[in-house]
Amino acid sequence: MKNKNILFKSWVVLSGLAIISVTIGIFIYLLYKGFGVISPEFVFSSPKGIPLGTEGGIFPAIVGSLLSGLISGLLGGILGLCTAIYLVFYCENIKIQTYILTALQCLAGIPSVVIGLFGYSLLIVGFGISKSLLSASLTLTIMIIPFISIRIKKALEETSREQYIASLSLGIPKSYTIIRLVAFNAFRNIMTSLGLSIVFAMSATAPIMFTGAVIISGIPTKLSDPFMSLPYHLYVLVNEGLSSEMAYGTAFVLIVIVLLINLTCHFIGSFEDK
Repeated sequence: MKNKNILFKSWVVLSGLAIISVTIGIFIYLLYKGFGVISPEFVFSSPKGIPLGTEGGIFPAIVGSLLSGLISGLLGGILGLCTAIYLVFYCENIKIQTYILTALQCLAGIPSVVIGLFGYSLLIVGFGISKSLLSASLTLTIMIIPFISIRIKKALEETSREQYIASLSLGIPKSYTIIRLVAFNAFRNIMTSLGLSIVFAMSATAPIMFTGAVIISGIPTKLSDPFMSLPYHLYVLVNEGLSSEMAYGTAFVLIVIVLLINLTCHFIGSFEDK
């Protein structure tokens, strides 16, 4: 038994070290391959050169990715939170709850390219919305709803049921208890889920390729504008063989933004816990 415990602990430690090593290795590799182009000009200027993207920077793509991720994260977060609250606290019919969870799991398993095609068919072809930040954000919202709903549901279920029941027994309204007690205690996990959903939306290529992203554009000033995106810009650079160094630099900036968003949401959640 002692040998089995040692073996298990060693396996856990080695697995953790492997994950950390891979993560750090990706950062170092991308930084090494794209170091020659990473500069303030690369981050804060627009693409230039012939072919386009071989010179200049990626600032419009950074702004477009942030806007699409934040809008879809906000919409998906609201819908996901409401869905999770309904499933945990208001849905008393087990069959209905099973149906909703099954639908969320099925939606989560649909490939992003299919969701992109659905968004294109529904929003652009069906409703006549132009290829824009709005249509892309709505499509990304559909993609992340199951992702965030299931995680927030788990976070709400892990809060203290004793406190929830005690609050109701004191005559405190159910809605007030959920908002001020349960959601407050699960705030850190909710923010973490929101951060993950934002970066999940930001990193998707297929949905925005059909519904909003273009090869070149300025910074979008309204929801009806098309936009550049870091994943799509990276896809164009690699697929067309324009510049591998610019592609690595773009990939490194994307990963840094993803890390900063996750750390920001984690910090906000930790600050609220205090």
